[in-house]
Amino acid sequence: MSSSSPNLQSCLASAKAQKQALETAADTNSPAFREDLSKAISSFEQCQKLIQQLSLFSPNESVEDITTGDLQFLTVPYLLAELLQRSYGADRLKTLHQTREEYEKYLEALDQYELLSPLNKKLYEQYLEQPESFSLTPTNDVSARRQVKITRFKEEKELKQKLEYLSQNKDSSHNDEDIVRQVYLAEINFYTHQTFQSLDMLAQELSMLKAAQSLPPVHRTDERKPGLSDGKETGYSDRLDMVGSQMGRGRYSGVLLSPDGKPLQPFTLTSRRTDIQRGVFRPGHNLPTMSIDEYLEEERRRGGIIEGGGEKSGIPKEIDEDDHEKADEETQKARAWDEFTEANPRGSGNTLNRG
Repeated sequence: MSSSSPNLQSCLASAKAQKQALETAADTNSPAFREDLSKAISSFEQCQKLIQQLSLFSPNESVEDITTGDLQFLTVPYLLAELLQRSYGADRLKTLHQTREEYEKYLEALDQYELLSPLNKKLYEQYLEQPESFSLTPTNDVSARRQVKITRFKEEKELKQKLEYLSQNKDSSHNDEDIVRQVYLAEINFYTHQTFQSLDMLAQELSMLKAAQSLPPVHRTDERKPGLSDGKETGYSDRLDMVGSQMGRGRYSGVLLSPDGKPLQPFTLTSRRTDIQRGVFRPGHNLPTMSIDEYLEEERRRGGIIEGGGEKSGIPKEIDEDDHEKADEETQKARAWDEFTEANPRGSGNTLNRG
């Protein structure tokens, strides 16, 4: 195992500082941002060249053989791929392929040093089988896809919290080597989680770009036949037909339509237009057309109002004072009723209070 040189240390520190500055950039579409992004990519590419020149990592070694200070250089391919993925140049398809190659380098190195967790190891094997169609949620079941996303989100949150906690301990432990090593390993685990997320998005974007390239080009040409605009073949013309003699006199006469259906003079659908004009200033509800008295009179005329129907419903007849027989009859009737009420007071027939 070769130890890293101060030149490599400063190169990586400078590249990370440039990347951190891009994270806080306000306008990611400005020419200045694209220029800074290109410089940061070049810095990480320079770090990769130095790592290769120093032969920093060997396939015959294990993770225990890597010094604590050199663990951070395992993440260079990931950091470079993350910047490349944000680069939108003229050839986006080529950039995406280069991005995927850097992610593959990162996972290959972790697999070689057995730094992949069992779950990430399984995902890496799935990716190697079908890199073009890799997906974290291959199933079409909506509930299953949702559960996978929730699980991935929880894992990402836990990894972030662990990394923040270890980073704080690193600052307060006066560079204790064990704490620093744990920070680097936690950082690698977090980046691995993000790598599979990025490979999923890369597969989707590459699929869309390839589908767009396979579409036939669209040529906007005038496919109309010659002479079509002047109506020589179809008999149609966009010119207004005018009858000169009639227009000159300011009045219209004669037939309304020609034999082929063309209007020879302007006309108006009077009845429909009048109805619409009348309804412009009308209220939204129907107005009454007759008064209440008129309505009752009309109902009486049609027989809708019934009058009479018995002695009680009619007007009481007035007794003729000169008719003594009728007056005596009414008097006797009243006396009989008074005698009955006196002989039968209210409640006398219900002595047992039966209801």
